[in-house]
Amino acid sequence: MSDITPEMKVRVARQFMEAIPHSSYLKMSLDVLEDGIAEISMPYDEKLVGDPKTGVIHGGAVSALMDSCCGAAVMCHPDSPLGTATIDLRIDYMRPATPGQRLVARAECYHVTRSVAFVRGHAYDEDRNRPVAACTGAFTVDRAQKSKDKGS
Repeated sequence: MSDITPEMKVRVARQFMEAIPHSSYLKMSLDVLEDGIAEISMPYDEKLVGDPKTGVIHGGAVSALMDSCCGAAVMCHPDSPLGTATIDLRIDYMRPATPGQRLVARAECYHVTRSVAFVRGHAYDEDRNRPVAACTGAFTVDRAQKSKDKGS
């Protein structure tokens, strides 16, 4: 059977995230992965502080978290094959993350075309009542692998 099961998508997404060095360095944890929705968390770490005076996490760490989360949402969407890459990701930073708190990104892949998947998401700190950042993005949909699988 050449169809990719939801369980396979979860396994591949976890393996993919574990294999990416910056995800490991940032101690990202894949917490939710289901039908186009992903949630990834990252603990506070002083090595990631962008402003030593305030202890606020650098925006680059937040963007890496959100990019990884959006990619995972695409990978687990029912209409998307396993592979993806970021085409465009717009992040709006709404407020500084609270120093000392874990960050959580949640993304939804809400539309998939023949070649592009569209995603939106938010990052929160532990209080979850106000977002730290919001994002929208476009990701590749790699149908080549799916076509190769059908031909074998």
